[in-house]
Amino acid sequence: MNTKDRERLRYLANHQLEIANSPKNLERVELWKRHNMYKGERPPIHIEVGSFAPEAINPQLQCEDEQARWIEYKLINNFVNLELFDDDKVVPPYFQQTYDIYFTLFGHRIKQTVMKKADGTELGHHFEHIIDDLYDDFDKIKSPTVYGVNKESTMQKFELYNDIFGDILPVKLVSDGLYSTPTQHVVHMMGMENMLYSMYDYPDEFKEMMDRIADAYVAYFKHLESENVLLQNKSFEWVCQGSLAFYDEPDKQGQIKTTDLWGFMDSQETVGISPEMYREFIFPCYHKIASLFGRLNYGCCEPVHPHWDTIKTLPNLKKVSISPWCDEAFMAEQLKNSGIIYHRKPDPTLLGVGSSLDEDAVRKHFEKTLKTAKGCKAEFAQRDVYTVGGDMNKVKRYVELIRECTDKYWEG
Repeated sequence: MNTKDRERLRYLANHQLEIANSPKNLERVELWKRHNMYKGERPPIHIEVGSFAPEAINPQLQCEDEQARWIEYKLINNFVNLELFDDDKVVPPYFQQTYDIYFTLFGHRIKQTVMKKADGTELGHHFEHIIDDLYDDFDKIKSPTVYGVNKESTMQKFELYNDIFGDILPVKLVSDGLYSTPTQHVVHMMGMENMLYSMYDYPDEFKEMMDRIADAYVAYFKHLESENVLLQNKSFEWVCQGSLAFYDEPDKQGQIKTTDLWGFMDSQETVGISPEMYREFIFPCYHKIASLFGRLNYGCCEPVHPHWDTIKTLPNLKKVSISPWCDEAFMAEQLKNSGIIYHRKPDPTLLGVGSSLDEDAVRKHFEKTLKTAKGCKAEFAQRDVYTVGGDMNKVKRYVELIRECTDKYWEG
């Protein structure tokens, strides 16, 4: 790493610390703390920048060395939201480093065929399935799952970051939410159509497969616990889906267990099955894994309302995704005064389609949500926006409109 790159990283580290200690950032940290304790006065707003980072972050990159450029990206990503959009993504007063952990279900690395544009940008991909017929290929799910933690590589990164800018911005080991998406693995292994047919054709084998997946995740998380690499997550850590871990509880002394942490689960792939089939074939696996978590954030793009009578029995459920395909009114009635946060994902086309905002459409969309969710505790996580046409002012104006609507309509 050359001197110029090193100085660039030290400048960004100092800049992050300045923003982290700014009154605006500190005020929003307190907002998140109150919000996650079900005491918030307004919904926090987070625009997930990763999906349009080529427009928001990449133009700011100056480092020449590949490794330095990756660190530069991570530093800018920590504060780009507050600088460019002024949403409620908060900036930590340290550089976060997670442990290098890995999990390969049944030991199978599922290959992908990737389609790219002429400029190298990925257009899409196809998973190369390993299961054609669940009954005939059942031995493939009897292979041991490979999981663990690479402490050596983790500490090498930690020491590198600390050497570059640790005297300016502290480097801190953290644990994000424990991540588990069983039905995603199933679709990667056998495909969506095959998964649906297998529930009907081979019900016993399918249930055993789901039970094996649950056992693999339980063993994996318990292994991380035994390796003492789990760290209390109750502040700036991610709990997936654009949400943060802030929680008002004392620091725990001694070994951190899975039950001290946030976890995340979703089952987008089962959107097409009945509530009865979800309850019979899918839920036992999810319940077994969820029992390990101290707090659970559930759901991604799938509409949760058809399966809500089952999902609501998951232990320690604290947040649930209200996607654009979800019945907002039904879920609002279910979540009022429930202690479960209404994690709203607005329609991404509002921001990601067109060269300019349709401000009337944005206002109408958020007016509906804010009125519908009256009596709930809500948060907005804008995800799945893959381009804003390079116009960061468009994103900033979008946030301004959400704030205007919140001020006008919110009665949480």
